[in-house]
Amino acid sequence: MKKIFSGVFLVLILIISSSPAYAAQANIKIKVDGKQVVTDVNPETKSNRTMVPLRVISENLGATVNWSDSQVTLTKSDIRVILKLNSNTVVKNGQKVLLDVKPYLKNGRIFVPLRFLAETFDCNVDYKDLTVNVITKPLVINGVEVKAMLYEYHMTMGGVVERIKGNAYMEEMYNIFVKNKGSKVKEPLNYTWSVHSTIPGGYYKGGQFDFIDQEGNSIAQFDLYTLVETVGETFPDPKVLIYDATDGQWYLFNDASKYSIFQLIDTASKNGFKTIIENTVP
Repeated sequence: MKKIFSGVFLVLILIISSSPAYAAQANIKIKVDGKQVVTDVNPETKSNRTMVPLRVISENLGATVNWSDSQVTLTKSDIRVILKLNSNTVVKNGQKVLLDVKPYLKNGRIFVPLRFLAETFDCNVDYKDLTVNVITKPLVINGVEVKAMLYEYHMTMGGVVERIKGNAYMEEMYNIFVKNKGSKVKEPLNYTWSVHSTIPGGYYKGGQFDFIDQEGNSIAQFDLYTLVETVGETFPDPKVLIYDATDGQWYLFNDASKYSIFQLIDTASKNGFKTIIENTVP
C-alpha cells in the first residue's frame, strides 16, 4: 500500500512541476552586446515570452525611463513609447502597438517582453543556452564605425580619461550633442580646464568627449563648457557652450542636454560599460 501511495505522490509531483502554472523558472541570462546585464530581479518566461525588468534593459539600450501613476514613458532620440501596467496597448510615437503579454509589476520591478524592447530600439535578439544576447547596431559617423568614446575631465590637480563602450550609449550621446547644438557663438574670452582657476564670467571645461574609430583615431570631438558664476552675481552670457573640434566652432548648448549626457555616463558606469584608462589625480 505504501508503494502505491508513493507512486501516486510522485506522479502528482511530476504533473504539477511540469504544468505552465507551476514550472520552475530557468535562470535566464541577459546580455547587451555580449556584456551581461546585472539585475536585482531575474528575467522569467511567461506565455512563451522572455520577460525582463524594464528599467535596466531600457537604460542599457540608451533609453530614459520615467514612471508615474502606473504609466511608463521611454524616450530615446526621436522615439517616445508610453505603456501602462496590465495593458496590452503601447503607444509608440503616437501609433498603437499591441503586446503579446501585458506589462506587470513583480518585486517592485516592471516586467515587459524583451523582444518588444529590442524591436522598439532597432536591435537584434539571439537566444542560446538560456542566454539572451541583445545586439545593438554600431554607431557610424561620416561612414566610419565608432569603437568607443573617450571622456576626459580634470580635477584641481590631474585628470581622468574614461572609455565608454556600448553602441546604444554612444549613439544617444552623439545624437544629444548634434541635435542640441544651438546657434554659433564667438570663442569665449576666458576658458580653462579647471573651475578653480576660472574667473567669474569665464568658462570651465567640464568634459571632453572624443568618439574614436577602430584604430583609436578621432572621428568627432565635443568639448563641454559651463559658465562660472558667484553667489549673488549673475552674468548675461550663455550658461553652457560646446566646442565642436571637428569643425572648430563654438555653439550654444543647454543644461538639460548637459544633464542627459552625464546621466548616460553614470548609467554606463553602473552597468559596466565604462572603464578608467588613465588617472593622473594624486
